[in-house]
Amino acid sequence: MEDALLKIKEVSKHFGGVYAVNSVSLDINHGGICGLVGPNGSGKTTLFNTVLGLHKPDHGEIYFHNEYISHLPPYKIYERGLVNAFQIPRLFFNLSVMDNMLVAARGQEGDRLLNSLFLRNRWQKQEKGLIEEALDILEFIELEPWAFTPAAELSGGQRKLLEIGRALMARPRLLLLDEPAAGINPVLGKKIFQKLEALSTNGMALFIVEHRLEILFEYATWVYVMDKGKIAIAGQPQAIVDNPDFYAIYLGEE
Repeated sequence: MEDALLKIKEVSKHFGGVYAVNSVSLDINHGGICGLVGPNGSGKTTLFNTVLGLHKPDHGEIYFHNEYISHLPPYKIYERGLVNAFQIPRLFFNLSVMDNMLVAARGQEGDRLLNSLFLRNRWQKQEKGLIEEALDILEFIELEPWAFTPAAELSGGQRKLLEIGRALMARPRLLLLDEPAAGINPVLGKKIFQKLEALSTNGMALFIVEHRLEILFEYATWVYVMDKGKIAIAGQPQAIVDNPDFYAIYLGEE
């Protein structure tokens, strides 16, 4: 069996005496869409932030592509291809859509002082390739007509798409998404998930927190349900829907 792309082993994170994440273990495999759901306060975002290095786990281990990453700072985790897109887009609103895309690219030669001074042809060639790559992604997410528009002029739904586009610009091995369909109309939400599904069929793995269950469950191949900091249920979407414990946990029914 192929090793998991992301392996979380008995990870805990507490704030004071409260365990936001309590001995969580789960695997994310290569390719496909994996969902993470649960009631508010169940620990989903804290788990994401711990995986991304924004919080350090108090206990447990996290491996990405068979490498131990629990001790790494966020930028080192990003460099390895574990990338996230925030629920509320964190864009450079005074920059154009294109510039927002280019900033997100990993391993830019021109960022190094000596390269910028003495290897101009090298980094200019790379930058040209990055612009072409950005245009391809903008076409994929249907933002190409706004490539040179300031990000501040985009609608809320377009900002969501740009946040996802910036994440794709980093060529992620695993993309973590926090509520990509939140705050937008159902038609656009479904369109976003259709595009994410297309990416997953091409080998990219996606791990998604989402409250719009009717959309997530249509596209996810596996779902984890969190409750009170723990993984309470895991399985294929239909199996989750058929499990009475899901309603007790997520909807508060007995």
